[in-house]
Amino acid sequence: MTNILISIASIAVVILVAFLISSRFKLSTRYERKPEKLNSWNRQDLGEDPSTDGRS
Repeated sequence: MTNILISIASIAVVILVAFLISSRFKLSTRYERKPEKLNSWNRQDLGEDPSTDGRS
C-alpha cells in the first residue's frame, strides 16, 4: 500500500515540475504569423465588426 502512495506522490511531483518548467519557457514567436491584410475573419478575431468595412 505504501508503494502505491509513494508512486502516486512521485508522479504528482513530476507532473508539477513539468508544468512549472513549461510555464517558465515560452515558445518563440518565430512561427506565429500575422496576416498582412485583415479579412473579415481576422477582424472578428480581433473583436472588430467586419460589416462596417471602414464606414462610420
